[in-house]
Amino acid sequence: MKHRSPSGVLEAAASFVLAFLFAVPCLAADKLPPLWGYGVKSCTDYLVAAKGREQGVEVQVAEYRRYEDWLTGFISGLNLATGEDVLKGVTVKAAMQRNRAYCSGHLKKDFFTATMDFVRMLSSLP
Repeated sequence: MKHRSPSGVLEAAASFVLAFLFAVPCLAADKLPPLWGYGVKSCTDYLVAAKGREQGVEVQVAEYRRYEDWLTGFISGLNLATGEDVLKGVTVKAAMQRNRAYCSGHLKKDFFTATMDFVRMLSSLP
């Protein structure tokens, strides 16, 4: 069995992630691989959590943190896979606010789509 160096593993992971991201717009909705976690939750759900957080509703504060956790994990994975800061130094708070603005205009989309729209706008990803 051939062993890969850590940089070789990173390159392979980056290739896989980039291939997936290139393919996503081309795949029919019924052929997409499953997405897990808060990325699949609707923009409407995210907006409820964001509004509840502003109002200090404990349950919604916790819910909002789950969106933040998903976003930070997803972005960290993309950063590691691509070898670049895909948000170009933008803070988590700013990314969450940008997702809120996106979701306000795209209620039928999901949190993943909002996040990827922002990532694509800032990075070299397609």
